[in-house]
Amino acid sequence: MPKVCFRKINLSKYILELFVTCLFLQSNLMKIVYILLFPFSLIYGSILYLRNKLYDWNLFKSTTFDFPVISVGNLTLGGVGKTPHIEYLVRLLKEEFKVATLSRGYKRSTSGFHLSNKNSTVTDIGDEPLQYKLKFNQILVAVDEKRVNGIKKIREIHPETNVILLDDAYQHRSVKPGVNILITDYSELYINDFVVPSGKLREWHYGSKRADIIIVSKTSSVLPARDQRKILEKLNPKPHQKVYFSYIKYDSINPFTDAAIRSQNEVNEHFSILLLSGIGKPEPLFHKLKDEYNSVEHIKFSDHHNFTYSDVIDIRKHYKTLHGNNKIIITTEKDIMRLSLPKILNQLQDIPIFYIPIEICFHGNDKEEFDKQILEYVKENSRN
Repeated sequence: MPKVCFRKINLSKYILELFVTCLFLQSNLMKIVYILLFPFSLIYGSILYLRNKLYDWNLFKSTTFDFPVISVGNLTLGGVGKTPHIEYLVRLLKEEFKVATLSRGYKRSTSGFHLSNKNSTVTDIGDEPLQYKLKFNQILVAVDEKRVNGIKKIREIHPETNVILLDDAYQHRSVKPGVNILITDYSELYINDFVVPSGKLREWHYGSKRADIIIVSKTSSVLPARDQRKILEKLNPKPHQKVYFSYIKYDSINPFTDAAIRSQNEVNEHFSILLLSGIGKPEPLFHKLKDEYNSVEHIKFSDHHNFTYSDVIDIRKHYKTLHGNNKIIITTEKDIMRLSLPKILNQLQDIPIFYIPIEICFHGNDKEEFDKQILEYVKENSRN
């Protein structure tokens, strides 16, 4: 009988080779998609370039105001940390000045100018403005798609207002702010990106020259001087521009639902976590939780997602599948604004849902210099 030989198969080797091949094909597929979209980016980018030039040449009108107006925005689509930077400015200014924030009010059901009050909901003004209102009830929070009209309305109703903070208004060139702050994500600098749809830029990085201040956000809490120098070389700021480096500081989790209030003293690192997010870039939070808890799963919704009853069912299903009896849901401050609608919240009160507040911190002397630059501008230009 002939001898039959069997060759030993290294299964792990073949799995690794298959994985590398898939990554290679995926990478090349993405390159093909980018190439196909490139002409559309050129067309769209050219239109944006012409629009900006018409403003630069004063053929389109930019309105200036005789009181402090500070704009905070970005060149990239979402996720750079505009909201916590607005909150940083509010904390810096609110004790000495009458502060107002003005946003578009993304995904709200209302339109036109709307000044928030104690009864305002996320459907009235949007999630970020509602967050400002709930955290800083002594400031004015308004929304208006037309920022010029919004600014005029705020001063008309509350002439004592000293300073207005424009949220996400870098491309809203009908207003010429006194200080224009541009934020860029440390891991995705605008200088390395391209105009949509083949990239994530809202306009060419040429538009960065309009900024008075550039903040490199979401850095690590320890950022060596050599890394800062490399970033400065890449950004190549203009002589009039100041560049600062910031990072996110996570606070302790806070209870949101009734069940969370009852269990808040029991939570520890051995709990299983379901991260619930509807923000632009939840990955840093996910990795933070992975470092702190035994098990972390993630259910991810799109940025500014409006939660529905169907979503509640999915959330409950995901929560039930978590391992063990010691488990909670953690979400963001922005998400609890949209989860706070009674028709949603009432269906979740029996699940321990917590949220994690965040604050902006600056590296080294950047805090002192940034604070000084903002305060000097506001003091020199305030009439009240």
